[in-house]
Amino acid sequence: VTGGETVVRQIIQAGGKAMFVRADLSQAEDCRNTVQETVDAWGGVDILFNNAGIIRRLTVTELSEEDWDRVMAVNVKSMFLMCKYAIPFMEQAGGGAIINNASGWGLTGGARAAVYCASKGAVVNLTRAMAVDYGLKNIRVNCIAPGDTDTSMLRNEAKQLGEPEQVFLKDSAIRPLGRIARPEEIASAVVYLASD
Repeated sequence: VTGGETVVRQIIQAGGKAMFVRADLSQAEDCRNTVQETVDAWGGVDILFNNAGIIRRLTVTELSEEDWDRVMAVNVKSMFLMCKYAIPFMEQAGGGAIINNASGWGLTGGARAAVYCASKGAVVNLTRAMAVDYGLKNIRVNCIAPGDTDTSMLRNEAKQLGEPEQVFLKDSAIRPLGRIARPEEIASAVVYLASD
């Protein structure tokens, strides 16, 4: 909660408008309430950025069923639920934009990341299907598929794999650009896809 409230303060201090809604996006009622509170506060939903995600760095034989279910619930089910409740308001308004956060590992695959790769592959194809279903209703549905990005989730991967954080981050930077991405770069792509 503290992190969300901090971001709201930062946005307001910068001259924007924002609100924080606490929710477990793997739960239908929380998703419905989040959308409804947004509509009540701002009059509708024009843009939806589905960005919730977690990772478990394990092979299929190492994964527990609970880990599988949790990653799929956060990474895929949350997008389904948020779209399920937001799209009717976009349809009423005559259109909107949905951006889903996938991953490069949703297009290829990665070592010791079976459920994460499966979930992000599902996000890519869910996005394609939704684009077909809602394009003619003026609702654009796109996804982004970033590589390693400097976030707490990336740093948590080092812990899961038992690797020193700095070594892991250095290895993650083996990319054509010679570095990992910054969150601001991902945000810029989302803003572009959300724009007219």
